[in-house]
Amino acid sequence: MKIGLISDTNIDILARMIQNDNNQYEIVSFPFAQVYQSLISVSNNNIPNSCYINSSESGYKINKTGDNKLLDLLFLWTRAESVINEFQKCLEFKEVDIDKILNEVDEYSNLILEATNSCGNVFVMSWIKPLYHFGYGMSDNKFNFGISNIINKMNLRLSENLSKSANIFIIDFQKFLYKCKNIYNHKMWYTTKTLYSLELFKKVKEDIYSSINGLFGKSRRLIVVDLDNTLWGGILGDVGWEGIKIGGHDYIGEAFADFQKALKSLTNRGILLAICSKNYEKNALEAINKHPEMILKEEDFATWRINWNDKAQNIIDIAKDVNLGLSSIVFIDDNPAERNRVAEALPEVYVPEWPDEPIYYKEALLSLDCFNAPSVSKEDRKRAKMFVQERKRRELSKTLSHEEWLKSIEMEIEIEKLNSANQTRTAQLLNKTNQFNLTTRRMSEKEFVDWANQPQNCMLTFRVKDKFGDSGLTGVISYTIEDKKMKVVDFVMSCRVMGRDIEKLMLGQIIKIAQELKLEKVELTYRKTDRNQPILDFLNKSGLQKNNDTYIWKCNEDYKIPDYFNVKVL
Repeated sequence: MKIGLISDTNIDILARMIQNDNNQYEIVSFPFAQVYQSLISVSNNNIPNSCYINSSESGYKINKTGDNKLLDLLFLWTRAESVINEFQKCLEFKEVDIDKILNEVDEYSNLILEATNSCGNVFVMSWIKPLYHFGYGMSDNKFNFGISNIINKMNLRLSENLSKSANIFIIDFQKFLYKCKNIYNHKMWYTTKTLYSLELFKKVKEDIYSSINGLFGKSRRLIVVDLDNTLWGGILGDVGWEGIKIGGHDYIGEAFADFQKALKSLTNRGILLAICSKNYEKNALEAINKHPEMILKEEDFATWRINWNDKAQNIIDIAKDVNLGLSSIVFIDDNPAERNRVAEALPEVYVPEWPDEPIYYKEALLSLDCFNAPSVSKEDRKRAKMFVQERKRRELSKTLSHEEWLKSIEMEIEIEKLNSANQTRTAQLLNKTNQFNLTTRRMSEKEFVDWANQPQNCMLTFRVKDKFGDSGLTGVISYTIEDKKMKVVDFVMSCRVMGRDIEKLMLGQIIKIAQELKLEKVELTYRKTDRNQPILDFLNKSGLQKNNDTYIWKCNEDYKIPDYFNVKVL
């Protein structure tokens, strides 16, 4: 990745931290205190030769490459008083013109928007009032007067303006006030114009990494929790479900209830829940379903393993149940020995250190940065419900043959081209799907919309529903037409509809389109990753002709689509 850093203060420490952590990151550090000039340089596809990280080991210059992006990521970190001249008067307690301040914010926003044409994604740090500045005291939040009120208004205007671009993300500076004891280093400011502390730079670096993981589909999507002394207080086998601590007027019970509420809230943004507990399943489910203070119920969990088996093996089985890789999982358990066992056996699973006291559980959960994602779609908000529906499908499948089961669930497929209503979910699916993904191409929403709008290109989406419920937009195929052939660029399907032959319909649909366009063949070129074996297995069984990593279907032959789909092309 090519990462550019622009700031009004010296942030070379941050640049070198990132560079030293990962030599795959090429860092472009623009001169500090030249924010407007640097943004103009980026807009003009130009980086001065001096803007490179140079060390005794290596030195290099970043130039524009053939991918039409000057930078993969631009990180912009400024103080309001240095880029908005009229706001500086606020800090001097002078009378200010609010409209003039907001007009300056508009001008600054426009420069950032222009720079996005040369960048894959842009992170912009929000503004805060200098922490040491008392402002107007009790009047500091007075409407259109106080410094705090005005800077809040500026941040809202900045957010509104930058919402015009889907690949700009505003990082909230306020959260670092909670994470760091010391924000500033005044001595370094006066000696090197490095305003911020080493502690803050480390936290900002971690936040950038978390955001990058979110952009490229590496955020965690499943929380696996223990039960006894994790989801509730007490040992179920000793006290029975009536005796466990949850809710009520006991402060410990209240803490467990708040922790469960926090877990449930995460399901509203698409995080799945599962149980891994050493207990008797019947007793545990009875406690979950019968205890009157229980916040989480059986339908809130995608799956569970409640038995006396090794927890590491149980987590592997849970991952198979929901078709997610181990790198998507967070494991929470109050027992350090169990945490250590899982961490050693399954290094891909994230096992956070956990507080000894339940009064800190909620805070520990909601402060985790591993769920970072660029957007939350309607499908995300329904994901927990969808997996409950999937559990019911699995139960039905045990009583029927596979084909009988596929016919019995009454699948309906809606196919439509990319549009403004589905592009956010499509971007999410492209960037988060790892297993059934032909090339694992990652792009920002703006990039793939621009790609799809080119006349030779097309992107189709597939929405799946059946008698158990709506699985939402779960498939994407993009292709480009060249020299009488259709070249498939993306073939992506969500793990939650794997096993329903949706992929056969998707392939058959594009072959049908190619035949209607009088093309000669359809080509799919597989790009191997460490996770996309499922789509390779499908390609090898699909009847396509194989030529190295390219799979071909000649359009003079018909492709048989299973007859248990009700298809609607929008």
